[in-house]
Amino acid sequence: MAQTTTLREAIAALVHDGSVLAMEGFTHLIPFAAGHEVIRQGRKNLTLIRMTPDLIYDQMIGMGCASRLVFSWGGNPGVGSLHRFRDAIQNSWPAPLAIEEHSHADMAARYQAGASGLPFAVLRGYVGSDIPKYNPSNSSVTCPFTGEVLAATRALTPDVAIIHAQKADRKGNVLIQGITGIQKEAVLASKKAIVTVEEIVDHLEAPMNSCVLPSWVVSYVCEVPGGAFPSYAHGYYSRDNAFCKAWDGISRDRETFLAWMREHVLNTEDFAEFRRSLNRAAEAQFG
Repeated sequence: MAQTTTLREAIAALVHDGSVLAMEGFTHLIPFAAGHEVIRQGRKNLTLIRMTPDLIYDQMIGMGCASRLVFSWGGNPGVGSLHRFRDAIQNSWPAPLAIEEHSHADMAARYQAGASGLPFAVLRGYVGSDIPKYNPSNSSVTCPFTGEVLAATRALTPDVAIIHAQKADRKGNVLIQGITGIQKEAVLASKKAIVTVEEIVDHLEAPMNSCVLPSWVVSYVCEVPGGAFPSYAHGYYSRDNAFCKAWDGISRDRETFLAWMREHVLNTEDFAEFRRSLNRAAEAQFG
């Protein structure tokens, strides 16, 4: 059953050096607050899993948290490259980063297999592709009914999944509205799960087509208002496109990046203070 606690306590309890960590969220509900807390606690040698790593993984990679990335696409949406990710690949700064690249369909199938308790998933794909040659998690299997050779991909079973959602009730049941991406499957595939939420309420009212994760599949629930910023949380706040554009300049230079991270992440106590730090910086710049 889920326990309600602070984000700091949840990360300290479940995320350790060397952990295999999946932090999912597609377009919205990206768990930025949780990523910052991992950075504050100085976690190292993590295997990071995500279908579409963006700014938060760029920050975690740039701060030396990761030794491996398993993914299907990476970038600053609508802006361009992830410069800290690129620097780690090209120059091993601040540490070497191994990568394992898959297609979107492959990653989704791997999560689904893990959530279903299966050792691998089967899909029609990779015909003519070189990806299976370089990925130890890809192979092939012959259908026992038709003889067709299909792609096989190893199930994902992370040590910890972290997602952000709109609401949880006091029992630890979690409500996700809007685009759900692969969050549900990531939680079900993982050994443990942390969910940050915009608010904790007495009773959940789940609209049609929303997703409810029952409390028994969640380890910790943490109330972190705004915890998906600068991504958006459907029904709560919009995506901060200006932040994403500004990140391109901040992250290009190592020293500029480190100075920004020290000021706004390492030297702040939590995500609420991080937001206040950004506001102070904006006021100082623009008046």
